[in-house]
Amino acid sequence: MPVRDDLRALEGYHSPQVQVRVRLNTNESPFPPPVAWRDAFAEELSRVEWHRYPDRAASELRAGIAAMHGVRPEQVFVANGSNEVLQTVLLTFAGPGRTVATFEPTYQLHGHIARLTGATVAEGERAADFTLDMGEVRRVIRDASPTVTFLCSPNNPTGLEEPEANVRGVLSLAPGLLVVDEAYGQFASWSAMGLVDDELPMVVSRTFSKTWSMAGSRLGYLVGPEWLVAELDKVVLPYHLDAAKQIAGRLALTFVAEMDERVQLIVAERERLAAAMGSMPIDVVPSGANFILFRPRGRSGRAVWQGLLDRSVLIRDCSGWPRLADCLRVTVGTPQENDEFLTALSEVMQ
Repeated sequence: MPVRDDLRALEGYHSPQVQVRVRLNTNESPFPPPVAWRDAFAEELSRVEWHRYPDRAASELRAGIAAMHGVRPEQVFVANGSNEVLQTVLLTFAGPGRTVATFEPTYQLHGHIARLTGATVAEGERAADFTLDMGEVRRVIRDASPTVTFLCSPNNPTGLEEPEANVRGVLSLAPGLLVVDEAYGQFASWSAMGLVDDELPMVVSRTFSKTWSMAGSRLGYLVGPEWLVAELDKVVLPYHLDAAKQIAGRLALTFVAEMDERVQLIVAERERLAAAMGSMPIDVVPSGANFILFRPRGRSGRAVWQGLLDRSVLIRDCSGWPRLADCLRVTVGTPQENDEFLTALSEVMQ
């Protein structure tokens, strides 16, 4: 049975894994959830009525997220990771005959999921330093008239934060919906959450995978206008969010102080890594996320990646991606993991 003609040339999204001592390639939290969270989760899980469907609306989880952001539960949509959040948005507002705008390089799944829905993707180019070129934004929006426009802040894989002026500028230009992907938003200096309003066609998406140390649970959400969330609820599959995931997310919200401490530690480690790498023959892109994109000077990025792997340190090789020749990306790990990475990197760069 042949697949759809428009999907034949597409490749899946992959992040190859190998056995290493230090794994810093997938932007996960380097710390497990608090022990108290694990105990509370296990206790509640033991009382789940597994023969019953879960709460279809995820009411308690939505209420908890809404309280954290100072919005109404009706403005919160929750799904299986932020990728399903984005997929539901695109199934609702993109599709055949519609266009989705991205500004490259950025998160690959924005364009990938859009194409899976049958939409056309209009790719704008970022400036040489990976910042958003507002002139290019105007051109893409004028030529493509997108129904959905994506911004990623901090941007993956570059790590750059999108200034508030840029987000407001794109919001004023975009003829359709603006999606601000803040998968790494807690590590940044500001958030677009404060711009969300029922009168504005804009949503902000988040994930529990990074800050909340819950990559294994696959839980994400967005905050947006109430009318938009109601449309998403029509599209998503019934009972898509299982009981365990709802419990995990609801309990995580009771550990905000612990998570904030982790964010501060990771940000401090990020700055320590950036400073140390800046003392080597390396170009470091400023990051507001829990990872750093960098390009070795005078060395092949692939060769540096292999040299690190030979020392049992795995980072992400981005050198084959468009616009990212010789670029590598390292996730901020524990202080010990970061020390091992810096030692290995220093040896490779010598």
